[in-house]
Amino acid sequence: MKLLKYLTLFILLICIAAGCKKDQFDDTSFVSTAASASNVSVMFNITHDNTGIVTITPGGTGIVTYDVYFGDATTTPVTIAAGKSITHTYAEGNYQVKIVGHDIKGGTATLTQPLVVSFLAPENLAVTVTTSGVTATVSATAKYATFFKIYFGDSTSVTPVPYSNALPGEAIAHTYANAGTYVITVIALSGGSETSQHLDTIKVGKQINLPVTFDDPNVDYTMSDFGGNVSTLVVDPTNSSNHVLKAVKTPGAQTYAGTTIGTSLGFATPVPLTANSLKMTVMVYSPAVGIDVKLKLDNHVTPNVGLSVETDVKTTVANKWETLTFDFSKPAAGTSAWSAANTYDLASIFFDFGNVGTGSTFYFDNVQMAPASLKQINLPVTFDDPTVDYTMSDFGGNVSTLVADPTNSTNHVLKAVKTTGAQTYAGTTIGTSLGFATPVPLTATTLKMTVMVYSPAAGIDVKLKLDNHVTPNVGLSVETDVKTTVANKWETLTFDFSQPASGTPAWSASNTYDLASIFFDFGNVGTGSTFYFDNVQMAPPPVLKQINLPVTFDDPTVDYTMTDFGGNVSTLVADPTNAGNHVMQSIKTVGSATYAGTTIGTGLGFATPVPISSSRMKMTVMVYSPAVGLDIKLKLDSHVNPNNGLSVETDVLTTKANQWETLTFDFSKPASGTPAFNASNTYDLASIFFDFGNTGTGSTFYWDNVIIL
Repeated sequence: MKLLKYLTLFILLICIAAGCKKDQFDDTSFVSTAASASNVSVMFNITHDNTGIVTITPGGTGIVTYDVYFGDATTTPVTIAAGKSITHTYAEGNYQVKIVGHDIKGGTATLTQPLVVSFLAPENLAVTVTTSGVTATVSATAKYATFFKIYFGDSTSVTPVPYSNALPGEAIAHTYANAGTYVITVIALSGGSETSQHLDTIKVGKQINLPVTFDDPNVDYTMSDFGGNVSTLVVDPTNSSNHVLKAVKTPGAQTYAGTTIGTSLGFATPVPLTANSLKMTVMVYSPAVGIDVKLKLDNHVTPNVGLSVETDVKTTVANKWETLTFDFSKPAAGTSAWSAANTYDLASIFFDFGNVGTGSTFYFDNVQMAPASLKQINLPVTFDDPTVDYTMSDFGGNVSTLVADPTNSTNHVLKAVKTTGAQTYAGTTIGTSLGFATPVPLTATTLKMTVMVYSPAAGIDVKLKLDNHVTPNVGLSVETDVKTTVANKWETLTFDFSQPASGTPAWSASNTYDLASIFFDFGNVGTGSTFYFDNVQMAPPPVLKQINLPVTFDDPTVDYTMTDFGGNVSTLVADPTNAGNHVMQSIKTVGSATYAGTTIGTGLGFATPVPISSSRMKMTVMVYSPAVGLDIKLKLDSHVNPNNGLSVETDVLTTKANQWETLTFDFSKPASGTPAFNASNTYDLASIFFDFGNTGTGSTFYWDNVIIL
């Protein structure tokens, strides 16, 4: 027997060698990488004529030959090649058939399979069917059965009808092309002519889940109607390629009649409601306007026990599709509020809730979570914030789209095409007709905005117009133009609204500008040119110069930031006697320290040291005081080492009330107990103290024109 086996292997090797293009067969490296024998299986097929003839078909992986031990009085096995079968005649009885598979490397794998040979009809046929999604798994047992034929019921129009063979207890899985109801037929066969048969009707399909589209052939769209509702999966009344659910509230149906979306098991996963995401949408086709549609979420394990949340929406159109938004943060009156502790995996919809059925027909589709609410657009506009609504409003033939930056794929920009034949005024309103969330913060001193623009040519007129979203195009706008200077490159264009376009209104502080529109190649008919823009924002303020003497508070290029201490509060304001002049207001607040004051500038002091010297020891400050006889102190120090005795300070008393006067501070006369002027010191920091030595009472002072004489 072993000789026959190895002779077969030798012949196989010779055949391989003969098919090789080499003159000599001396490359056997493939043997070491060949698969090892494994996964041995066997199928029995018995004739049904009481002859006991059984066809044995072995199978496996990496196997080239099989030794078949019949398990009866025949002790010598028969060797057959892979893919072949062998027949053997058995007497009635139970046998253990052993299959030994041999691989090309000399390895083996073994299987022993029980075989029943009986001429009696199979008895006690028991079939087990399980389903998962669109897959059914079937196994069967029966007394006297040799094997089983399983018909899965989805190929009944094919001749002959296909089936799968199974041994007793063997599980056979079958995946259906579509969800649906099928009849599985299992036939038990023995060695006799009589058979036993079992029929099992099953329904397969994936459990329904959000979003519910009614178009997935693998989903079980079984609905659960109650109260007199009747629902059916049908084609969309407006689009025959779309499937929707038709729900009829039959005449006399209960006021609460409705449809649970799916079976009583509900959705495969819970509805993902959170405190920040409490809205769902359903597309509804209603026969009338103003009909109450209720959507209720519950728990499929314990429904109708108060663990639900429900809300209502009224239809707004008739015989048309509309998307209804159900906001569960607003539950129906008298019903439970949403709770994060509850599991909502069951949804029911009610049409014309609260009214007895009249036979009205409704359709619904696309049951899903509502998209996250996007924020209204606002400055700065970057096109990169996923929480912002970047819907644009084109007009005059412009077509805009949010796209990747043509020079940087990680950046988002707006592409605007001025289509061929577009109007000379074609443009894009940045956002919806609601404009920006807050007005553009234009002021008399901040009248510039910037936009990054990518233009196909230099010299193209780009207009930016600001308007009011409530009353647009009625003269409450301001607009200005800039020409591009480069082609096919990004550049930042600055729009100065202090220079409005000829013939258009000037900026006005009384207007609210919360709507912006941009126009490319303004004044020319569209030619199909493409523009990109990004980063719409207020122009950055100019870099202000460090404060220096003389201090007038009227130079727009100077940083007039003050540094208060001890309870003082200072603000740059209009002169109380001359609105065209700017001065500093200092309030010595109630309870502020006796030493409360204001450093003139930031902690860096003046840009250059105060040019004080032994022959130039006086400075003047214009002061507007609420009373006569108040002590005003002026102190000079070093910004590098302040309050370390390197200072000089002197005091003057006011002589007028509620009038301007010029106070002269003579540093040759330092305040009692304070250091005298020292030419070796650097004095580049000045502080002024009002009503020095007294606790603040809320008095207000104004001051201006800090100079050295």
